[in-house]
Amino acid sequence: MKDKTPTLATASAALPPEGAQSALGRPGGGIQTPTDATVPVRTRIKICGLTREQDLDAAVQAGADAIGFVLYAKSPRAVSAQRAGELARRLPAFVSPVLLFVNAPLADIEAACALVPGATLQFHGDETPADCDAAARATGCAYLRAARIPLGHGAAAFDLVKYAHDFSNAKAILLDAHVEGFGGGGKVFNWSLLPPSVNAHLVLSGGLHAANVGDGIAQLRPRCNSLAVDISSGVEATDAQGNALKGVKDPIKINQFVAAVRAADQRPCRTELNV
Repeated sequence: MKDKTPTLATASAALPPEGAQSALGRPGGGIQTPTDATVPVRTRIKICGLTREQDLDAAVQAGADAIGFVLYAKSPRAVSAQRAGELARRLPAFVSPVLLFVNAPLADIEAACALVPGATLQFHGDETPADCDAAARATGCAYLRAARIPLGHGAAAFDLVKYAHDFSNAKAILLDAHVEGFGGGGKVFNWSLLPPSVNAHLVLSGGLHAANVGDGIAQLRPRCNSLAVDISSGVEATDAQGNALKGVKDPIKINQFVAAVRAADQRPCRTELNV
């Protein structure tokens, strides 16, 4: 009988080309080589300013990648480190807690990180690169650094390239509107005035909601290494008079926002359109 054991040459010839996508789980079957057009970018989503269990659960269910807890006592969305720890224990695997600080003492940052294992730090005050790096070393946590972008035409004067270079150890630079106090106050800065190319991972924040996040993604994604989005006031509930209930989230708005981000991910950005 003839030996039908495949040789190395015939076995190698039967293999798909390097980088090809398996047909497993993909409608249509066959071998497909990934391209920019067939592998959509996935924008990471952070929902910030959570204070209640039901809101955290709604954000996770909707598909949020990260949950932010504000550890700044002057914020209407503030929680204690202990409360952040209680809420963070509800998070499933692969959903990350983020702890937001404003000019906090290093001892407070270390204590909070002990209560929320695996957290990412977010610095939103006047922290210097040395301050941020010291906190990262002391806690073993990665950090985000907020950049406060001026409103109106002032955005053009903000040197984001230099800022990203100064905070090059940050996991990402979070872009928020510069308003009185700390935080973006639900205001939108002029995205079009940012530099055309920034060698950093960016997180777009400040006045986002389901109706404008797609435009923000389209404008900023081509300008940076990667883009994520961060929302707080844009998914908050309102009272009978239409006033925002700060720190209380609306699950319908959360789902609408996530859906808008995912829809934007399916559209080619401006560089992919060659315009």
